[in-house]
Amino acid sequence: MMRDMAQRSQDADAPVLPRLSGRRSSYRERVADALRAALIAGELRPGQVYSAPSLAARFGVSATPVREAMLDLAKEGLVDTVPNKGFRVTAVSEQQLDEYTHIRALIETPTVVDLARTADRISLEALRPAAREIVAAAAAGDLIAYVEADSRFHLGLLALAGNSHLVEVVADLRGRSRLYGLTSLVEAGRLLASAEEHLELLDALLERDEKAVREVMTRHLGHVRGLWAAGD
Repeated sequence: MMRDMAQRSQDADAPVLPRLSGRRSSYRERVADALRAALIAGELRPGQVYSAPSLAARFGVSATPVREAMLDLAKEGLVDTVPNKGFRVTAVSEQQLDEYTHIRALIETPTVVDLARTADRISLEALRPAAREIVAAAAAGDLIAYVEADSRFHLGLLALAGNSHLVEVVADLRGRSRLYGLTSLVEAGRLLASAEEHLELLDALLERDEKAVREVMTRHLGHVRGLWAAGD
Protein backbone atom coordinates (compact mmCIF):
# COMPACT_ATOMS: atom_id res chain seq x y z
CA MET A 1 0.00 0.00 0.00
CA MET A 2 2.80 2.41 0.91
CA ARG A 3 4.48 1.62 -2.39
CA ASP A 4 1.23 2.36 -4.29
CA MET A 5 0.89 5.69 -2.47
CA ALA A 6 4.48 6.60 -3.30
CA GLN A 7 3.92 5.68 -6.94
CA ARG A 8 0.79 7.85 -7.11
CA SER A 9 2.70 10.75 -5.56
CA GLN A 10 5.51 10.26 -8.05
CA ASP A 11 3.08 10.10 -10.97
CA ALA A 12 1.38 13.31 -9.83
CA ASP A 13 4.71 15.11 -10.13
CA ALA A 14 5.30 13.87 -13.66
CA PRO A 15 4.89 16.43 -16.45
CA VAL A 16 2.09 16.58 -18.95
CA LEU A 17 3.68 15.14 -22.07
CA PRO A 18 2.53 14.86 -25.68
CA ARG A 19 0.87 11.59 -26.58
CA LEU A 20 2.84 9.77 -29.23
CA SER A 21 2.05 7.13 -31.79
CA GLY A 22 3.71 5.27 -34.64
CA ARG A 23 5.90 2.29 -35.31
CA ARG A 24 8.09 1.12 -32.44
CA SER A 25 11.36 2.10 -34.15
CA SER A 26 10.09 5.61 -34.82
CA TYR A 27 8.30 6.37 -31.57
CA ARG A 28 11.25 5.22 -29.50
CA GLU A 29 13.24 7.99 -31.20
CA ARG A 30 10.31 10.36 -30.75
CA VAL A 31 10.14 9.49 -27.06
CA ALA A 32 13.87 10.14 -26.66
CA ASP A 33 13.56 13.51 -28.39
CA ALA A 34 10.56 14.50 -26.29
CA LEU A 35 12.23 13.41 -23.05
CA ARG A 36 15.33 15.39 -23.95
CA ALA A 37 13.17 18.43 -24.69
CA ALA A 38 11.34 17.98 -21.39
CA LEU A 39 14.69 17.93 -19.60
CA ILE A 40 15.87 21.10 -21.32
CA ALA A 41 12.59 22.91 -20.68
CA GLY A 42 12.68 21.91 -17.02
CA GLU A 43 9.50 19.86 -17.12
CA LEU A 44 11.55 16.98 -15.74
CA ARG A 45 13.17 18.43 -12.62
CA PRO A 46 16.64 17.74 -11.17
CA GLY A 47 16.68 15.21 -8.34
CA GLN A 48 13.18 13.95 -9.14
CA VAL A 49 12.77 10.24 -9.83
CA TYR A 50 10.45 9.31 -12.71
CA SER A 51 9.27 5.81 -13.47
CA ALA A 52 9.12 4.52 -17.03
CA PRO A 53 5.47 3.38 -16.65
CA SER A 54 4.30 6.80 -15.42
CA LEU A 55 6.05 8.61 -18.27
CA ALA A 56 4.82 6.03 -20.78
CA ALA A 57 1.22 6.63 -19.71
CA ARG A 58 1.61 10.30 -20.53
CA PHE A 59 3.13 9.54 -23.93
CA GLY A 60 0.44 7.00 -24.70
CA VAL A 61 2.98 4.25 -25.44
CA SER A 62 4.27 1.17 -23.65
CA ALA A 63 6.94 1.45 -20.98
CA THR A 64 9.56 -0.34 -23.09
CA PRO A 65 10.47 2.49 -25.52
CA VAL A 66 10.45 4.97 -22.63
CA ARG A 67 12.78 2.78 -20.59
CA GLU A 68 15.07 2.33 -23.60
CA ALA A 69 15.06 6.07 -24.29
CA MET A 70 15.87 6.85 -20.65
CA LEU A 71 18.78 4.41 -20.80
CA ASP A 72 20.06 6.34 -23.81
CA LEU A 73 19.79 9.56 -21.83
CA ALA A 74 21.63 7.88 -18.95
CA LYS A 75 24.54 7.15 -21.30
CA GLU A 76 24.58 10.87 -22.11
CA GLY A 77 24.74 11.69 -18.41
CA LEU A 78 21.35 13.42 -18.41
CA VAL A 79 19.70 10.99 -15.97
CA ASP A 80 20.84 8.35 -13.47
CA THR A 81 19.21 4.96 -13.09
CA VAL A 82 17.62 4.25 -9.71
CA PRO A 83 17.19 0.48 -9.25
CA ASN A 84 13.56 -0.65 -8.89
CA LYS A 85 12.32 2.95 -9.07
CA GLY A 86 13.17 4.61 -12.37
CA PHE A 87 15.43 7.44 -13.39
CA ARG A 88 16.64 10.51 -11.53
CA VAL A 89 17.28 13.70 -13.49
CA THR A 90 20.85 14.89 -12.95
CA ALA A 91 21.45 18.40 -11.70
CA VAL A 92 23.37 20.99 -13.71
CA SER A 93 25.28 23.73 -11.87
CA GLU A 94 25.13 27.41 -12.76
CA GLN A 95 28.82 27.28 -13.65
CA GLN A 96 28.22 24.39 -16.05
CA LEU A 97 25.38 26.27 -17.73
CA ASP A 98 27.62 29.33 -18.08
CA GLU A 99 30.34 27.19 -19.65
CA TYR A 100 27.93 25.49 -22.08
CA THR A 101 26.54 28.84 -23.18
CA HIS A 102 30.02 30.35 -23.61
CA ILE A 103 31.12 27.46 -25.82
CA ARG A 104 27.93 27.68 -27.86
CA ALA A 105 28.46 31.40 -28.44
CA LEU A 106 32.04 30.78 -29.59
CA ILE A 107 30.86 28.15 -32.05
CA GLU A 108 27.43 29.25 -33.22
CA THR A 109 27.72 33.00 -33.67
CA PRO A 110 30.63 33.09 -36.15
CA THR A 111 29.31 30.01 -37.94
CA VAL A 112 25.86 31.53 -38.48
CA VAL A 113 27.32 34.91 -39.46
CA ASP A 114 29.37 33.14 -42.16
CA LEU A 115 26.16 31.58 -43.47
CA ALA A 116 24.96 35.05 -44.44
CA ARG A 117 27.59 34.84 -47.20
CA THR A 118 27.63 31.13 -48.00
CA ALA A 119 24.17 29.59 -47.51
CA ASP A 120 21.87 29.43 -50.52
CA ARG A 121 18.38 30.88 -50.31
CA ILE A 122 16.59 27.58 -50.89
CA SER A 123 18.34 25.93 -47.93
CA LEU A 124 17.60 28.91 -45.70
CA GLU A 125 13.94 29.07 -46.73
CA ALA A 126 13.65 25.35 -45.96
CA LEU A 127 14.13 26.28 -42.29
CA ARG A 128 11.15 28.65 -42.23
CA PRO A 129 8.59 25.94 -41.32
CA ALA A 130 10.65 25.06 -38.22
CA ALA A 131 10.88 28.76 -37.31
CA ARG A 132 7.11 29.04 -37.62
CA GLU A 133 6.65 25.90 -35.49
CA ILE A 134 8.69 27.59 -32.76
CA VAL A 135 6.39 30.62 -32.86
CA ALA A 136 3.27 28.42 -32.86
CA ALA A 137 4.55 26.37 -29.91
CA ALA A 138 5.33 29.54 -27.97
CA ALA A 139 1.84 30.88 -28.65
CA ALA A 140 0.34 27.59 -27.47
CA GLY A 141 2.59 27.40 -24.41
CA ASP A 142 3.84 23.96 -25.51
CA LEU A 143 7.37 23.96 -24.11
CA ILE A 144 8.33 20.51 -25.33
CA ALA A 145 7.27 21.33 -28.90
CA TYR A 146 9.07 24.66 -28.54
CA VAL A 147 12.37 23.07 -27.55
CA GLU A 148 12.09 20.35 -30.20
CA ALA A 149 11.40 22.83 -33.01
CA ASP A 150 14.11 25.17 -31.68
CA SER A 151 16.61 22.31 -31.83
CA ARG A 152 15.62 21.37 -35.38
CA PHE A 153 15.96 24.97 -36.50
CA HIS A 154 19.35 25.70 -34.96
CA LEU A 155 20.96 22.35 -35.73
CA GLY A 156 19.55 22.50 -39.27
CA LEU A 157 20.99 25.98 -39.65
CA LEU A 158 24.42 24.92 -38.42
CA ALA A 159 24.33 21.90 -40.73
CA LEU A 160 24.42 24.31 -43.68
CA ALA A 161 28.04 25.04 -42.75
CA GLY A 162 28.89 21.48 -43.79
CA ASN A 163 30.63 20.47 -40.55
CA SER A 164 28.87 17.48 -38.97
CA HIS A 165 31.21 17.40 -35.96
CA LEU A 166 30.28 21.00 -35.13
CA VAL A 167 26.61 20.07 -35.22
CA GLU A 168 27.23 17.10 -32.90
CA VAL A 169 29.07 19.28 -30.37
CA VAL A 170 26.31 21.88 -30.30
CA ALA A 171 23.61 19.20 -30.08
CA ASP A 172 25.37 17.76 -27.03
CA LEU A 173 25.67 21.18 -25.39
CA ARG A 174 22.01 21.91 -26.07
CA GLY A 175 21.02 18.60 -24.50
CA ARG A 176 22.92 19.48 -21.33
CA SER A 177 21.41 22.95 -21.02
CA ARG A 178 18.39 23.79 -18.87
CA LEU A 179 15.84 26.51 -19.66
CA TYR A 180 13.82 26.66 -16.45
CA GLY A 181 12.60 30.17 -17.20
CA LEU A 182 10.44 29.12 -20.15
CA THR A 183 7.45 28.36 -17.94
CA SER A 184 7.44 31.82 -16.37
CA LEU A 185 7.88 33.41 -19.81
CA VAL A 186 4.80 31.57 -21.07
CA GLU A 187 2.83 32.68 -18.02
CA ALA A 188 3.94 36.27 -18.56
CA GLY A 189 3.18 36.12 -22.28
CA ARG A 190 6.79 36.92 -23.19
CA LEU A 191 7.95 33.71 -24.86
CA LEU A 192 6.37 34.65 -28.19
CA ALA A 193 8.69 37.64 -28.61
CA SER A 194 11.72 35.40 -28.11
CA ALA A 195 10.30 32.83 -30.52
CA GLU A 196 9.95 35.43 -33.25
CA GLU A 197 13.71 36.02 -33.14
CA HIS A 198 14.07 32.86 -35.23
CA LEU A 199 12.15 34.47 -38.08
CA GLU A 200 14.13 37.68 -37.58
CA LEU A 201 17.39 35.72 -37.84
CA LEU A 202 16.23 33.91 -40.95
CA ASP A 203 15.25 37.16 -42.64
CA ALA A 204 18.63 38.73 -41.78
CA LEU A 205 20.41 35.73 -43.31
CA LEU A 206 18.34 35.98 -46.49
CA GLU A 207 19.17 39.68 -46.71
CA ARG A 208 22.88 38.83 -46.37
CA ASP A 209 23.09 41.29 -43.49
CA GLU A 210 26.02 39.98 -41.44
CA LYS A 211 25.78 42.76 -38.86
CA ALA A 212 22.10 42.03 -38.22
CA VAL A 213 22.77 38.29 -38.05
CA ARG A 214 25.47 38.81 -35.42
CA GLU A 215 23.20 41.10 -33.39
CA VAL A 216 20.28 38.65 -33.43
CA MET A 217 22.49 35.67 -32.58
CA THR A 218 24.16 37.51 -29.71
CA ARG A 219 20.79 38.59 -28.31
CA HIS A 220 19.25 35.17 -28.87
CA LEU A 221 22.02 33.17 -27.19
CA GLY A 222 22.00 35.70 -24.38
CA HIS A 223 18.52 34.50 -23.50
CA VAL A 224 19.89 31.03 -22.74
CA ARG A 225 21.49 32.36 -19.55
CA GLY A 226 19.08 35.25 -19.13
CA LEU A 227 15.34 35.18 -19.70
CA TRP A 228 15.14 31.47 -20.52
CA ALA A 229 17.32 30.30 -17.63
CA ALA A 230 15.71 32.09 -14.68
CA GLY A 231 14.31 29.45 -12.36
CA ASP A 232 10.91 29.78 -10.79
